[in-house]
Amino acid sequence: MTSSVPNATPRMGAVFELPKPPGLHWRVQARQLIDYEVSITRNLLNPDNSALAKACGANGRRPTRCLVVIDAVVEELYGPRLQAYFDAWRIEPFVEPVSGDEAAKTLDAAVKMTEAMTRMGILRRTEKVVAIGGGVVLDVAGLAASLYRRGVPFVRVPTTLVGQIDAGIGVKTGINHGHHKNRLGTYAAPETSLIDPEFLRTLPHRHVVNGLAEIIKMALIKDVALFELLEATVTEINADAFAGHGSATGEVLSRSIAGMLDELEPNLWEHELERSVDYGHTFSPSLELRADPPLLHGEAVAVDMAICVALAHNRGLISTVDADRAIRLMSLAGLPITNPVFTADLLAEALGDALKHRDGLQRVPLTKGIGAAVFVNDLKYEELVAALEFVYEREADCALAALA
Repeated sequence: MTSSVPNATPRMGAVFELPKPPGLHWRVQARQLIDYEVSITRNLLNPDNSALAKACGANGRRPTRCLVVIDAVVEELYGPRLQAYFDAWRIEPFVEPVSGDEAAKTLDAAVKMTEAMTRMGILRRTEKVVAIGGGVVLDVAGLAASLYRRGVPFVRVPTTLVGQIDAGIGVKTGINHGHHKNRLGTYAAPETSLIDPEFLRTLPHRHVVNGLAEIIKMALIKDVALFELLEATVTEINADAFAGHGSATGEVLSRSIAGMLDELEPNLWEHELERSVDYGHTFSPSLELRADPPLLHGEAVAVDMAICVALAHNRGLISTVDADRAIRLMSLAGLPITNPVFTADLLAEALGDALKHRDGLQRVPLTKGIGAAVFVNDLKYEELVAALEFVYEREADCALAALA
């Protein structure tokens, strides 16, 4: 065949041979390597610390650009230091301040972030989205990055305790939709998650307590040593303790992160739906969206965990002594263990929604003693009623103990 393009050189290549006999059925198989780092690094915004610069792809010699999606409150607190850091490393940031409130966890918020990427003209593979803030900012920015041009690289810098031990170290992104928690989302790994406990110094105490719920979760389902450490120190844990260099809080933080990653790594895409880290997350999504006044994520998780402790106790999975220890620890941490919205009917409704999310089975994780978990698929309405009664009795006991 003669080319119709003047002076064109005929192209030679390997001959593609159709299978014989020709098939009308193909199987496509591919594997995607997921490789990202989670690092605890102090003084992240000190120009002598190269961690953030390297995460942005900067070396200080050539100009580098990045899109910084940052909680507006965090920008007020750290904006000048962040800009000084970027200047020192010749990084040109396109800064997009956003709300970190749960109400901002919407599709509109994600779309606005993608529009910021368009305005910047972000390069698809070499320029990074840097998400700085709590779980809401990290979840929405991760979703936006995973959707834009089917994926641009992103870096997480969690500034809350929940972000540093939970939302900022996994691969899930998400937004709330249709009155449902995290109903839309993707699996997308950050290139790096940089955890600086110094950020916790400016965290309001309620948000420190909020993060303690996720730490207590890890202790209950996986780490008895962490549970005992919390029993000994929880009343002394505050923002300054985490931000400082205390050995106890340092161990609390590192054990929580290590335990979470140990659970997540073999099952990043949730092919296995029996997940111990779903402890405290069966009933809490419904409570979190309906509580009035609103609850923070960890506060809703704590109420869920108290119910699950009661369910486990009433099934003989945990002794009365250990059940009381678990609920007492939550109470000492300053977490709620009940909420007026949490009725047996709401629990049943939440369990029904979890059934769909977990592919037709309840798969409810319950503590087996302290430091281990089992899964159940046959919870009954009557058990939910009894669990509520158990928790309300313990709440009264905790109140009396506090008065004493």
